[in-house]
Amino acid sequence: MGKQLWKAGNMLYPLPAVMVSAGDEQGSYNILTVAWTGTICSDPPMLYISVKKSRYSHQMLSQTREFFVNLTTEATAFATDYCGVKSGRDISKFEELKLTPEKGILTYAPMIRECPVNIACRVERIEELGSHDMFIARVEGVYADEQYMDENGRFDLMQAKPIVYSHGQYYGLGEHIGRFGFSVQKKKKDKKDKKKKPGKKI
Repeated sequence: MGKQLWKAGNMLYPLPAVMVSAGDEQGSYNILTVAWTGTICSDPPMLYISVKKSRYSHQMLSQTREFFVNLTTEATAFATDYCGVKSGRDISKFEELKLTPEKGILTYAPMIRECPVNIACRVERIEELGSHDMFIARVEGVYADEQYMDENGRFDLMQAKPIVYSHGQYYGLGEHIGRFGFSVQKKKKDKKDKKKKPGKKI
């Protein structure tokens, strides 16, 4: 079987489906679902979200220049989808979905208590790219839910059952297949085992 050439488009999947929470100077809150997001720098820690100008939260983000990225799970999958198809112009998503806004280190934007990880971000610049504006932000701090800490005090996100988004579909994550660097470690182990193997007796 060969491969088909399609027209240019976004086929970089799967992606994290996150709920972004924002607030305005009048004290109103909103949540929007974003899949166009990712890490862009580790030192300083920075990430981006891309948002259409027509989205209700765009004005909040531009005005206050801060937001929380809230990681999503199987338990919040319904809310994740709902916040992507309903507009904050019409309803209060926090009230409608019975989600809890919680203040953190940001001035206007609340985090979502029901999400296992909340990443506090301040916008450093906005890039107008076309269909979306990219909000490039510095991470100010990260809140992690203590219920997902293991016996060694390390955070285990897998316990929360995170979800991803792929071409219009939401998925849970499959089984664990290895950790970063496992390919190199396996080669080293194979070499070590080979050296230990006893030679033939004459």
